[in-house]
Amino acid sequence: MFDVAVIGAGAAGMMCAAVAGQRGLRVVIIDHAEKLAEKIRISGGGRCNFTNLGTLPANFLSDNPAFCRSALSAYTPEDFLQLIKSHRIAWHEKHRGQLFCDTSSEAIIDMLRDECRTGGVQWRMPCRVDSVAATPEGYALQTNQGAIAARKLVVATGGMAIPQLGATDFGLKLARQFGHKVIEPRPALVPLTFEPDAWKPFASLSGVALEARVATGDKRAGGAFLEDLLFTHRGLSGPAILQISSYWQPNTPIRIDLAPGGDLGAALIEAKSGSRQQLGTVLGGLWPKRLAEQWLATPSTAPAPDMASMRLADAPDKVLRRLADNVHGWSLTPTGTAGYKKAEVMRGGVDTRGLDQRSMQSRTHSGLHFIGEVVDVTGWLGGYNFQWAWASGAACGRAL
Repeated sequence: MFDVAVIGAGAAGMMCAAVAGQRGLRVVIIDHAEKLAEKIRISGGGRCNFTNLGTLPANFLSDNPAFCRSALSAYTPEDFLQLIKSHRIAWHEKHRGQLFCDTSSEAIIDMLRDECRTGGVQWRMPCRVDSVAATPEGYALQTNQGAIAARKLVVATGGMAIPQLGATDFGLKLARQFGHKVIEPRPALVPLTFEPDAWKPFASLSGVALEARVATGDKRAGGAFLEDLLFTHRGLSGPAILQISSYWQPNTPIRIDLAPGGDLGAALIEAKSGSRQQLGTVLGGLWPKRLAEQWLATPSTAPAPDMASMRLADAPDKVLRRLADNVHGWSLTPTGTAGYKKAEVMRGGVDTRGLDQRSMQSRTHSGLHFIGEVVDVTGWLGGYNFQWAWASGAACGRAL
């Protein structure tokens, strides 16, 4: 009999287990994977973007947006930094508040394992949970390593993103078993794909990247991000697209400004006087050359034929304005996403209206808690999802 059983030894699960164990509770953590915390290991290019200094509730998506406020305010990026510093882990800030390890993600995994060891946490790994049932004393788990009984149960099984690392929908099935509503899950922070024939003119641009402003939806429900955009064989990726993918809804367009921060039409018209340059050369100075050439050769984006060889001075003003309108307002409708195999996280999950925001405990089943990615709280790209893992794990661990 344990005080607490935690299913899932990822970021949120280990944080919760460590906090609870260091409060004197007898804790067991269970995970089906062979290797510990693979999603932490590969994150941030192997250096783990472990938090973001600018974390606010507005950086998260949920059907119940206010839910995340309590946990995020009770355990901040500064709190996690103190833990990092106590383990003498070197770190650096890249941009926009994103913090990374100087060495590798292994430092974060080792830190969490050490924190669990300090709390006397016991491990069952690899260990498969076959069934979970409520009992008068708490919860009974049947596993391939035998039965486990616990007064309280924490579900920290993550989402369905990156199934090749062992991600499953086990936590969602468990939530439904206990009568919890699940907000329909879907891939998030994921590349967007397009119908092959429609994308054919741009498929050859795979590998081309540039800064762009990407938006979708209306101002109230949609998002807009100024980040790098990357062309791929099947569609678009890069930070700007990953960010907007969390907001994108099927059968709706995304809007892309490929020359943000200025008025391209006015600049081209002003530059006409005395210019002997070809339009392709002018755009090639603004963009990667391959993109400029393809843009001016594609009927859907070039407002007139033979624009690549057209001299800027010979281009009518109205043609330049239409060209600029296409550049600033490129609208296209994805047919889908690259799926969970390429997604960094899952959007959706256990409906937070059925959970207490301070303890992450079920409102209908005492002693049952849900934390981390399995919950319907999804952060932006840039360390926000890890901060939710630390904050929800700490809130739960303190409340057990």
